[in-house]
Amino acid sequence: MAETSYMALALQLACQAVNRCDVDGARARMRASIARIQAQIIASKRFIGPDVRLVVLPEYFLTGFPMGEGPDAWAEKAALDMDGPEYAALGDAAAAADVYLSGNAYERDPHFPGLYFQTCFVIAPDRKVVLRYRRLISMFAPSPYDVLDRYLSVYGREALFPVVETEIGRLAAIASEEILYPEIARAHALKGAEIFLHSSSEVASPLATPKNVAKLARAIENQAYLVSANSAGVQDVDIPAASTDAASKIIDYRGIVLAEAGYGESMVAFAPIDLAALRRWRRRPGMGNMSARLPLSLFADAYAGGQAQQANGMIGADGAITPPSAPAFYRERQLRVIEALDKAGVI
Repeated sequence: MAETSYMALALQLACQAVNRCDVDGARARMRASIARIQAQIIASKRFIGPDVRLVVLPEYFLTGFPMGEGPDAWAEKAALDMDGPEYAALGDAAAAADVYLSGNAYERDPHFPGLYFQTCFVIAPDRKVVLRYRRLISMFAPSPYDVLDRYLSVYGREALFPVVETEIGRLAAIASEEILYPEIARAHALKGAEIFLHSSSEVASPLATPKNVAKLARAIENQAYLVSANSAGVQDVDIPAASTDAASKIIDYRGIVLAEAGYGESMVAFAPIDLAALRRWRRRPGMGNMSARLPLSLFADAYAGGQAQQANGMIGADGAITPPSAPAFYRERQLRVIEALDKAGVI
């Protein structure tokens, strides 16, 4: 039975990074993190109320991010298997708390040996992973776009911008920095997404950061809720821990911030989701109904003729997957794109 009103929680958690661990140590740290997170979800729900039905966790909350590790080393140490024990444990957490649990992790896919993807997921209370969204725009990690033809042959075009219909609404995920790209949110919205689940680990500031400005814009222009969970610092790395802390928030379909957390681990960013009100708003004629006023066909030619970064950049001439040999690959690729845009007069 559909639930049109419930509470959502953007749970702000400290990330215990695995960079300094060996493989066994990294897996042990992940198990400990999941156990801690399960307890925090259950305790938060006990405090907020039994109508908490959606919990969003920060970006790469189990591992942190690679800091010079090559793709093979990071995949072995920090990437989850699609049917691995970490997902099983997260499923147990979702079931124990009776919530839809969303988060973000590095993930190995047997169809793409040698690569890992940064994956946003949603796990239902019955322990099933009901949504997988692989980050499409990333500075320092492979994406489905890098192996696009093969990715489409395996999963189909629907897998690029997946939206899942659940008893708590139509859910879609946006990964971290992708909040800055309106096309990502729009593609999900055009498939009916009502709630954007945004796992992030970002710079927080009393000033208006680019990501926080973008969060408001994405909610307004798509008439959607946005539940954004930031990390409460990344620990056991050389970067100052509080650099990525605070500002987890929930924004409604009018761009109004309903709740926002301060610094440190926090359950403060919780707020009601009212799907009936959202759906009435989307059906209401007026200047504010941006979805109903959007002339999509006007933009088709501009997008079709303006390709910059090329697809299939990690597939060789022989059709084999060619993982980047070193982190410098990403910088060098971007420099080539900048040069091409300059020659084309775009920048």
